[in-house]
Amino acid sequence: MTPELPKMKVGLVSCSGEEMAEGTVTRLATLRVLEALRPGQTVTICLPLFLAGGEGDRAFARFHPTIAIDGCEKRCAAKGTERFSSKPATSIVVSELCAAASGGFGTARRLNDAGKEAVTATAEEIASHVDRLLGTRRDRSAGHAAASSSAPEEAPVAATCSCGSGVPVRPLEIAGRRVEVLALPLIFDMFRQSGKALDSGAIDELMETVRLYNEIPDDEQASWKQAIEREYAAYLAGEER
Repeated sequence: MTPELPKMKVGLVSCSGEEMAEGTVTRLATLRVLEALRPGQTVTICLPLFLAGGEGDRAFARFHPTIAIDGCEKRCAAKGTERFSSKPATSIVVSELCAAASGGFGTARRLNDAGKEAVTATAEEIASHVDRLLGTRRDRSAGHAAASSSAPEEAPVAATCSCGSGVPVRPLEIAGRRVEVLALPLIFDMFRQSGKALDSGAIDELMETVRLYNEIPDDEQASWKQAIEREYAAYLAGEER
């Protein structure tokens, strides 16, 4: 028994290096994937907001696969995603993927021909990883998803942000620290609707479901169970009032 969570998508975290041409390449390539190549299957994750503690972005990156697109070997997007959420499913570095001519990719404000080619190559690389992560087969000659019962539905061509990801979280105090527990509101709703009373059997089953969406350190198992049991009791009491 698992809660009904949003359809799986891929989050794209692009470099914020606005002073370098490679950063412009990452952002233009990401936008092309969002709006033209894989609309409806991808969302953008704002790196500055993510690093500043954007709850929606971090929740999305913990539940959905992410692709970090960096301009250079510093890998700020990949490292930031791993530090504050989880390791990206894929990491792309423009300076490694695309070899620039002696003139580089141009400037951050105006890309040259090599920079424009890098945008195309990077966008295609991102799209191929999106297909792999979502298990989508594509007709390479036609450039669209192959017909199958699992093919994604058509979606409006518009870039969307992960802050409206629909992955609910509930912050709890566990083992002396604040933890954002993924999917907990939906899990509580599901257990209440199933008539699960507050007993040891239900709590054990509840914890098994929580573990599906959250990584629980071995030395914090008891603390998590205590916190979840306390929170579920408060939830049931609130529903009864």
